[in-house]
Amino acid sequence: MTTTEDRCRLVLIVPQADDMQKQAKAVEEALRGGDVASVIIPQYGLDDGAFQKVAELIVPLVQKSGAAALIAGDSRVAGRAKADGLHVTTGGEALAEAVEKFTPKLIVGGGNADDRHKALEQGEANPDYIFFGKLEGDIKPEAHPKNLALGEWWASMIEIPAIVMGGSDIASVVPVAETGVEFVALRSAVFDHAAGPAQAVSEINALLDEKAPRFDG
Repeated sequence: MTTTEDRCRLVLIVPQADDMQKQAKAVEEALRGGDVASVIIPQYGLDDGAFQKVAELIVPLVQKSGAAALIAGDSRVAGRAKADGLHVTTGGEALAEAVEKFTPKLIVGGGNADDRHKALEQGEANPDYIFFGKLEGDIKPEAHPKNLALGEWWASMIEIPAIVMGGSDIASVVPVAETGVEFVALRSAVFDHAAGPAQAVSEINALLDEKAPRFDG
């Protein structure tokens, strides 16, 4: 069995879906495909009650697989669903407040850092990770060049782990890994894969095993 701790690992972003059971089944299938570090569950405009039902369905599936379940959105939903962490999409003060309030009980990280200044400001809050890109930013096959550049810059300077949003093609994980960041996030590349989510995750891990640079020490 190949160790994955010394290379870039996969973070899944749960896709939007009308059918909560179908959504959960797709996540469960993806998690059977191989190593996944964590799963981010976005709110997608659902009211808190509906979002809580989704979270309560998906969080246990994620945790059972050994991955961390992160709620993007409401901290109360994260608490009620017994999630492992909170993903703050608005960055800035909201991220700093969440770190102060919930660390170390929850993993707290976030994004919306679209330039170096914002990234460094968020880093001052000492979150568990910084996310470069948008959760729904996989609109092209490749990762956004700006996010790749920010990830490479960050990884070369800062010890706080980084996640870079990949593209809609699983091959996009390779350029992300080559930046030196610890995690690559994918959504449609996994959940819209022609052979299914499990096969996508399996292929992604094979790509990372083969081509991702290894971290020192």
